[in-house]
Amino acid sequence: MSFDPIDHDLERGLKNRREILGDAWVDRSLSRANNFNAEFQQLITRFAWNEIWGRPGLDKKTRRAMVLAITMALGRWEEFELHVRAALQGGQEDTRLTPDELKEVLIQTAIYAGVPAANTGFTHAMAILREIGPDIGYTLEPADITAAAHPGIGQERATFSKPTLHYTLRRARNGAPRRTIVLSHALGCDLDMWDGLANALAADHDVVAYDHRGHGGSDAPAGLYTMAELAEDAARLVRELDCGPVVWIGLSMGGMVGQELAIRHPELVSALVVANSTSAYPDNVRAVWQQRIETVRAKGIEAIADAVMERYFHAGFREEKSAAVAAFRKRLVSTDTEGYMGCCNAVGTVDTTDRLPQVKAPALIIAGQLDQGAPVTMSETMARQIPGAKLVVLEDASHLAVAEQPKAFERAVSEFLAGLPR
Repeated sequence: MSFDPIDHDLERGLKNRREILGDAWVDRSLSRANNFNAEFQQLITRFAWNEIWGRPGLDKKTRRAMVLAITMALGRWEEFELHVRAALQGGQEDTRLTPDELKEVLIQTAIYAGVPAANTGFTHAMAILREIGPDIGYTLEPADITAAAHPGIGQERATFSKPTLHYTLRRARNGAPRRTIVLSHALGCDLDMWDGLANALAADHDVVAYDHRGHGGSDAPAGLYTMAELAEDAARLVRELDCGPVVWIGLSMGGMVGQELAIRHPELVSALVVANSTSAYPDNVRAVWQQRIETVRAKGIEAIADAVMERYFHAGFREEKSAAVAAFRKRLVSTDTEGYMGCCNAVGTVDTTDRLPQVKAPALIIAGQLDQGAPVTMSETMARQIPGAKLVVLEDASHLAVAEQPKAFERAVSEFLAGLPR
């Protein structure tokens, strides 16, 4: 039996240590080893860096974040500073944290370890960023705290023009935005419907989500609306924000608005995503929409709420995600009655089919395989009518596909955006 002179646990530990802390720091530490501390150096390398950091159950970026949180919570500031420096510029690039990711760790730790620890953590981290910021392309700049916004919500604002539209603006987190994207929600919903997709897209794009007139925090003028009016609302919003041309992503009613907007104001739309929508209803379905208006006028939205949820979500989702469905139902029944009836008229009278060849923007049509409100055949019609349009059908998705199949929906949108000209 031969003897292997290599201590593999030690070598594995050194490899992990170098990946996280960087060669320069590890070489400097090893050069300081002596007959008093060498055994301790070996112990921590074999145990901490091999036994713990060598476990595959968590990726190394997650382990970095945990170390930062724990050392901050315990007030181990020397160790904290070591790992802040390593997280920002040490070791392998794919294990590093960005300054914004570091900020999120500090904010998260503030909740569970206390604000005093977070204050000190921010102080230490900012001192390091002032020192190494130029090397990693990050500059600390003065900022107005009243203008700061939660990145998962964005800045909440309202249009100056009337009727007032409530909207949120999420700025691109990773530097200059590639595009501005506008998200337009379904009937009886509001801009919160888009939170998951909006946060994903806001990594690289400015993202605007807004409430249609008659919904959420927007004005609800009396009377029955037309799709042309909803499209003009959208045009007002884009012009007021001076963010056009935009990528328009609309679901159901929002998709109808996007079609009309792209036809009426092609200069405002650079690309169009129409999900779970239609360009027209047959006469018998138009009559159903008018009947819905009369039912709501006589009995209120509560009278139709359960039926709407059955069309918005398939049975499996309603059973497995009952709390999510309940939240959508609550939003529906709290919608302004006048506003809801007004938008029902706009949806029920939508008619863009013959004009869709006028759409010049690249287009993606998303359909839900199980959608009863806007069957796949309606999406196929739009895809045929819009020059060059692409059709994607999502399995196990009904009408609110972005809620039922968020990852598949996001993937379809992201692949479409990746194929757009820069």
